[in-house]
Amino acid sequence: MIAPLLWLITLPAWAVDWQTVPGQKITLFYPGQASWEWLLTDHKGAALIKAGQSCPVCHNGMQHEMGQKIVEGKLLEPTPIAGKTGAIELEVKTAYDSDNFYIRMEWTPGSIPATKPFPEFQSMASVIFDDGQVPEIVRAGCWGVCHDDMNGMANAETGRDINKYLVRSRPKMTRKGGGDNIKSADELKSLFEGGGFAEIWQAQLKPGQAATVLNGYILETRHDHDPSQVFVDAVFNDGKWLVVFSRKLNMDNPAYEKIESGKTYTIGFAIHDGYVKGRRHYVSFGNTLRLDEETADFIARKQ
Repeated sequence: MIAPLLWLITLPAWAVDWQTVPGQKITLFYPGQASWEWLLTDHKGAALIKAGQSCPVCHNGMQHEMGQKIVEGKLLEPTPIAGKTGAIELEVKTAYDSDNFYIRMEWTPGSIPATKPFPEFQSMASVIFDDGQVPEIVRAGCWGVCHDDMNGMANAETGRDINKYLVRSRPKMTRKGGGDNIKSADELKSLFEGGGFAEIWQAQLKPGQAATVLNGYILETRHDHDPSQVFVDAVFNDGKWLVVFSRKLNMDNPAYEKIESGKTYTIGFAIHDGYVKGRRHYVSFGNTLRLDEETADFIARKQ
């Protein structure tokens, strides 16, 4: 029997009959301070990443093992949170109709530690979306925007506020990241106009309350749109979160990528559970997405 609240979000909220859409379960794991720079240097598979290989080729199926090792502080985590779960399972469904694209995410939160370092939101659900123009996202998903000098990372500097960014936005990168030495405004404008950015969507969640939605793009930093053109509906019921993102397939705005048949997209998922923020999340490897065609990890079918 379907719980009443889940039924409300299943049909009327977005006019998609989610019961007819097949879901796919993926494992998200705790990454600690693993960064793009770490992947290319200290990581045992650095040579493979540099050669263009993607993370799941070697590590798919190892997410629980890796997440538990990291969350316990045995690797890449200098300040573990006691009692935090190393990995969670996320069910993802994708669909589209004549106007909109939809991503449905459902998961049971990991253990909630006694401490609440970021008490404003119990959970946050995020999606990074790229149309194939950012090679590091194609290879490594969310790690393509995660760098060693960002807030909370191994080489973060006190007093320096560095958010997610792309390698192409810096004139020079080192093992410690690209710092706040950023390309000129004209160079950034050229990259932006050429579509050389990644979209990011985020739902900030409190049980029993409407979700707060953020969306924007990542280039030299994270830029949030106001108002958001990505919409979200969310419900917490029977110990599970269910979140549905929606946005227009084609936006009359250069800060949004066109979602259309014939293209392969990369999507990465992140879940913040247990009143945390920043790097203290669970993340997926990069996943491919196509509309209708059976040649990707996720196939969005027209409703």
